[in-house]
Amino acid sequence: MSSPTTPVRRRCTLVAPGSDERKIAKALESAADEVVLDLEDAVTSARKDEARALVCRTIRELRTGRSISVRVNGLGTEWARDDLRTVGALDGVGIVLPKVDTADDLITADRLLAELGSTARLQALVETPQGVRSIDEICSATGRLEAVVIGYADLGAALGRVGGYTAERWLHVQDRILIAARAAGIQAIDGPHLSILDDAGFRAAAQWTRDLGFDGKWVIHPGQIDATTEIFTPTSAAVEHARRVLDAMAEAETTGAGAAQLDGHMLDEAVAVAARRVLAQTGG
Repeated sequence: MSSPTTPVRRRCTLVAPGSDERKIAKALESAADEVVLDLEDAVTSARKDEARALVCRTIRELRTGRSISVRVNGLGTEWARDDLRTVGALDGVGIVLPKVDTADDLITADRLLAELGSTARLQALVETPQGVRSIDEICSATGRLEAVVIGYADLGAALGRVGGYTAERWLHVQDRILIAARAAGIQAIDGPHLSILDDAGFRAAAQWTRDLGFDGKWVIHPGQIDATTEIFTPTSAAVEHARRVLDAMAEAETTGAGAAQLDGHMLDEAVAVAARRVLAQTGG
């Protein structure tokens, strides 16, 4: 089910703990396309209510029109409904739902937000084997859903994968999630690399998922923002080609030509879809 609105660019999404006022402020001042303020893993049980209040107050006071989402606590926790009610009342703020196992998780969140009259958009964090197995139904569960994100830490632990991050180990999961997202017309976002360094391993992992076709990546440290944004931003040559593709197809439609051509190649809607995705990554 495609989203009825144009989603924001998510070349780079910076995740910040919702209980740390300094890190929240720094994240909101960063160059990341989107900031996710975390009420789940980054916050201890004793500080859940405090963190929720801090995040909501900070967004109301400091928000300057940038893209912000909040990772709420999972539906199986005692804090989830209060999180959804409070964050859902914030104007223009998205919600990341963690540990999405089935479509029912998103449907439940959607119904609660609908009862509140909230227009909040959703992202699904897939980080369990059940979530991967149910990914087709998850991606088409609700029109609120804009993106699906891979959560490597929890998924790796559940699968028993140890010994660090090797991109090739995750190809099956990555392709599975990417195909489901594309079929549903939503974004596929790579999860955070399990380190805070902008090193060769981090860049190789980001380039790997960029080449697979992912729209962007989560990062957990501001030092990774510039590299991630650069990796997921199309080259000037790719942008120029995308514009030429769309111009050629528009001209063929205007003139009534049977088919569009460019540089000796036939163009069809599949090529146009790819071109539009390139321009969306540039904000064009």
